[in-house]
Amino acid sequence: MTVPEIRWEENQTPHSARWRSESGAAPPKRVVVADDTLTADMAYRQACEGVGLLWRGDFQNARQLLQAMTRRVDKRPRKPVDTLLDAFNQHRQIQSQRARILGMLLIPFDAGHGIPLRRAPDARRACEEAHGPAAEPYVASLRELLGLIGAFEWRKKGVEIPALNARIHPHYGVYSPLRGEYIDLVARTPMPRGSVAFDVGTGTGVLAAVIARRGGKRVIATDMDPRALACARENLERLGLSKQVEVVQADLFPEGRVSLIVCNPPWLPARPSSPVEHAVYDPDSRMLRGFLNGLTAHLTPNGEGWLILSDLAEHLGLRSREALLEMISQAGLRVIERIDTHPTHGRAQDPSDPLHAARSKEVTSLWRLGAA
Repeated sequence: MTVPEIRWEENQTPHSARWRSESGAAPPKRVVVADDTLTADMAYRQACEGVGLLWRGDFQNARQLLQAMTRRVDKRPRKPVDTLLDAFNQHRQIQSQRARILGMLLIPFDAGHGIPLRRAPDARRACEEAHGPAAEPYVASLRELLGLIGAFEWRKKGVEIPALNARIHPHYGVYSPLRGEYIDLVARTPMPRGSVAFDVGTGTGVLAAVIARRGGKRVIATDMDPRALACARENLERLGLSKQVEVVQADLFPEGRVSLIVCNPPWLPARPSSPVEHAVYDPDSRMLRGFLNGLTAHLTPNGEGWLILSDLAEHLGLRSREALLEMISQAGLRVIERIDTHPTHGRAQDPSDPLHAARSKEVTSLWRLGAA
């Protein structure tokens, strides 16, 4: 596997270093050295042109410069659109362009993740927990570094989960359970009889923990992402549930039949633009279809599959309710019950959000499914 490199000239001498990008962005083709003398207007102009700005000045000044560039990006006017689907596509395009432009402000790292800049924070633990050891110097975007530091703080602090009366600690790159309404659905829905359950696509392990606390004597939690597997194991150990819940690497289902299978797949059938978006976007509803089509082969008689899904995709025109019901029917399943709740997150009540017309109508549902 070829290690991506970033190249630049400094003091009339060619330089290169390893390039790191969690978003999967390619290194800028042109890189110039920048310092505290660079104005926000010039930085914004060069970033829009695809020029990487390798920072050699004060770290805190770089943060202020990034904030100034962000204000300039966010002032760009949006074109009028006719439909919510157009608004969604425009929003994704703008977010992609925003990430590309703001990702052009670059920070050097020494081996061991040290940052050789004045007033730089000690981010070595945060970087090592996200990337692992760094045996050689590298370059990464300041924006990504700040996101990584923020995620590290969330990991230390944790997210309060009332259904557990405890905190879940998300790792970097693992979807954080900040939207608690789907957890509450699992916490209050009557469970079918049986002592074993599967949690498909466990992420932080939060739903496996809820099921275990509700009386599931044995829960098998699956995921494909090594970060999610490590995160779930750590959370379940902290909650004292590691003997009750087994975490295994699997693409959807483990072997066997059980009375309850829970899945909270990505809610939007669209292509992710970076690896960290896989928790939100499910291309062609791959995970959703895989869960539905595999349910009957893994349920005991009278067992239930619990599908937790938002209808935001329906309001955006990405998938219709009829298409979802057809998927359920073709998988040899019937709907036993649908339990609905309304999101309480801030964007659902924010009229300035470009997708507010869809978010304000959003409903999150737990679909109780059984064999037809």
